[in-house]
Amino acid sequence: MRLIFMGTPDFAVGVLDAILDAGHEVAAVYTQPDKPKGRGKTMQYPPVKEKALSCQIPVHQPEKIRDPEVVRQMEDYRPDVIVVVAFGQILPESILTLPPLGCINVHASLLPKYRGAAPIQRVIMEGETVSGVTTMYMAKGLDTGDMIEKIEVPIDPKETGGSYHDKLMAAGAELCVSTLDKIEKGTAKRIPQDDSLSSYAHMLTKAMGELDFGQSADRLDRIIRGLNPSPSAYSHIDGKFLKIFEADVIERSSSEEPGTVIAVDKKSFTVQCGSGALRILVVQLEGKKKMPVSAFLLGYKITEGMRLNNPL
Repeated sequence: MRLIFMGTPDFAVGVLDAILDAGHEVAAVYTQPDKPKGRGKTMQYPPVKEKALSCQIPVHQPEKIRDPEVVRQMEDYRPDVIVVVAFGQILPESILTLPPLGCINVHASLLPKYRGAAPIQRVIMEGETVSGVTTMYMAKGLDTGDMIEKIEVPIDPKETGGSYHDKLMAAGAELCVSTLDKIEKGTAKRIPQDDSLSSYAHMLTKAMGELDFGQSADRLDRIIRGLNPSPSAYSHIDGKFLKIFEADVIERSSSEEPGTVIAVDKKSFTVQCGSGALRILVVQLEGKKKMPVSAFLLGYKITEGMRLNNPL
């Protein structure tokens, strides 16, 4: 089929790869504008743009996808279908109704649960044991369209947002090709979503990563894993940011206040939580590189009785 692909991050690149490998004609790619990154503020291409250019596919980066000129441009490509994967803008009805076979979205959750921008991280933070990917026909609402297919992907006990992202990217690529095959053959189903079962995964913010050690160690471990590698969980020590990337839950009770260091060894330090404790294993101190605690302790003295969550 002839299609337009709309997507921006790494997650979308895997799907675009699979579509091309399946022999579909990608007439054009639409992605978000380049953004400055790093200390030098060098303009960086979105991952989907890099992939499209390497395949000599025309790339468009409109500031506003609903601009009438952009819609007319898309009409000129005469796509049979439009595939959307984490594009980053809400599509107007003029685009949703443009292709004769519809606009198809690849969403990284088992809808109707976890609609919205950050389902991958949220399922880990909420302690789910399985999630997956859903393909659906796009509608006016946010992730509310009729579903076509689903694929389940188990969540490992030590899963991180990064590791689960990669698993769902592979699953989404496979599912999208399957869905396009069914659409082309006219066998794709329309399965309405039950809105009463829906939940919403809001966009991630830095503030979500601040650890409240008054919560249970199990809850904090899920936050650390869900936000690893980005935007990352963090606390403060001696007035400095301390990002925390990996920890183990310890079933240990102490009379110390939550946030207090209750044990230190060569490879870790343990912090009291509201219930249980966290054995901290991988950190990044403000201005330093990410490193195992074994390396961190060579240059930074942590002692029992120190407190995390010191104000800046």
